[in-house]
Amino acid sequence: MTVSTAAKIAYDDVEVGTELPAQTFNVTRATLVQYAGASGDFNPIHWNEKFAKEVGLPDVIAHGMFTMAEAIRVVTDWVGDPGAVVEYGVRFTKPVVVPNDDKGAVIEVSGKVAAKLDDNRVRVDLTATSGGQKVLGMSRAVVQLA
Repeated sequence: MTVSTAAKIAYDDVEVGTELPAQTFNVTRATLVQYAGASGDFNPIHWNEKFAKEVGLPDVIAHGMFTMAEAIRVVTDWVGDPGAVVEYGVRFTKPVVVPNDDKGAVIEVSGKVAAKLDDNRVRVDLTATSGGQKVLGMSRAVVQLA
C-alpha cells in the first residue's frame, strides 16, 4: 500500500533516538466544555466536580481522547502532516485532573524516534505527564516520512 503524505521530514534524515520538540498544553474547564461539544461526550466526570468526586475521582478529569489528541500533536507538528500518522495507540494510565481555576492543568508531551521501519516509516514513542504523573502509557505512533 502506498501512502501519499506531505511529510516535511525525510526518512534518511532521522535516526533512532531523534527527539521531537516537546510541547506543553494547558487544559481548563472551559477547554473541556468545548471538547465535550465537539466530541459529544458530556459525561459529568468531565465538567461536574461534585459528580466526579462522588464516583471516586479527585476532581473533574479531562477526556481520555482529548488527552490522546493533545499528545499526538507533538508528532503531527514535527512531521508537518496529520495524514502521515498511519497508526496511533495509547493506554490510559492516570487521569488529567483539571482544577476549577484559571490555570487548569498542564499536559507535558515529549517524543522520540524509537525505531526505523520499512517503507519510510518510523515509530515514535511519546511520554505524556500531568501533575508529575505519567498519564499515557505505551503511547506509540507509526509515521510515514518522505
